Amino acid sequence: MPNIDHIAAAIFGIALVHTFSTKAFERLAHRSERHAGLFHLLGEVEVVFGFWAFVLIAVMAMLSGGPQAVAYAESRQYTEPLFVFVIMVVAASRPVLVTISSLVATLAALAPIRTSVAKVWVCLALVPLAGSLITEPAAMTLAALMLAPLVFRPGMPEWMKYGALGVLFVNVSIGGTLTSFAAPPVLMVAATWGWDSAYMAAHFGWKAVIAVAINATAIAALMRARLIDDGAVPSPSAEAPLPRIVGLIHLGFLGAVVAFAHHPVIFIGLFLLFLGFTKAYSRHQSPLLLKEALLVGFFLAGLVVLGGLQQWWLQPLVSGLEPMALFFGALGLTAITDNAALTYLGSLVKGMSDLNKYMLVAGAVAGGGLTVIANAPNPAGVTLLRAGFEDESIGALGLLLGAALPTAVAAAMFLL
Repeated sequence: MPNIDHIAAAIFGIALVHTFSTKAFERLAHRSERHAGLFHLLGEVEVVFGFWAFVLIAVMAMLSGGPQAVAYAESRQYTEPLFVFVIMVVAASRPVLVTISSLVATLAALAPIRTSVAKVWVCLALVPLAGSLITEPAAMTLAALMLAPLVFRPGMPEWMKYGALGVLFVNVSIGGTLTSFAAPPVLMVAATWGWDSAYMAAHFGWKAVIAVAINATAIAALMRARLIDDGAVPSPSAEAPLPRIVGLIHLGFLGAVVAFAHHPVIFIGLFLLFLGFTKAYSRHQSPLLLKEALLVGFFLAGLVVLGGLQQWWLQPLVSGLEPMALFFGALGLTAITDNAALTYLGSLVKGMSDLNKYMLVAGAVAGGGLTVIANAPNPAGVTLLRAGFEDESIGALGLLLGAALPTAVAAAMFLL
């Protein structure tokens, strides 16, 4: 009987190729009327890993029996996909977006540069750093929604969009390292290795701040001539006035969900209360981001199912490397597997030195912007921003090239 680990690795490899080929499927959808629907489905990057996860479960059922396949699916930990779904919906709600947009506008107005340039810089620097408090998925959601009308719009060169997307993904990945609870790859090792927020700030945080500032400044300066005047950009607050109390209540829900991020029973209950509140005061709401958030959750859940059977080849690879090789190995492996899964496997290695622990996490977070699967919040960014790209899809090569220089900056800082 074929080894299920090898089959799972093969299916994982197919899913990776499929992930990096979604733009090709979107082009096929535009050329084929008869099968456009199928090609559009296969071109949805959020569908890929969920689809192949079902294929894996079906293969397991045929080889090992249905009960064993179901038992494996139920043994996986789905807290992160559930949390990303909930936090995306809450963070993207109109009251939260209006409140944060107003704060960003206030900060941008204080800067001695054009307001539109300052807004882009704040969204690419301060919002990702705020992810250390509100978690990376929330920071990605807010930054993407505020950047969409400024950067990811007609008239902006495609290569600049990819550059901005790469900076956003890298900065969100490293911007959550100021604390021990906001970045998924840090969270996976913090308790096991005794890393608290003070440790993270001292060893990772200040380096991340410098790298984030460099990346955001470089891309904002590059795009400054292409950014449209502030008055031409639609604002979330341009609709009916929002009562301050409604904004505060939504921020309260956001804070509560973050506080109970590792307790799905609690944050799902809070989410149901949130849905009730939005229904009761629907006049202050915009349509909730339910479909987009569900697709992102489906993507991450598929990654959890497929990634659960990759330990047999990943863990020996991680444990057998010297510090510098481990850093660059982790950085490269992050491009083809979720960085949280990578650091979790590292946490299972006994007797790892403090230097190797640092190198593993530093490489994993530095490489978190290279692909859509490298960091858990990336699928959220893709979902919210892909409409601004040609064919309404984001190419894997374009993202890789856009993230290359910001990744190099992050890697250089973490190697100091």
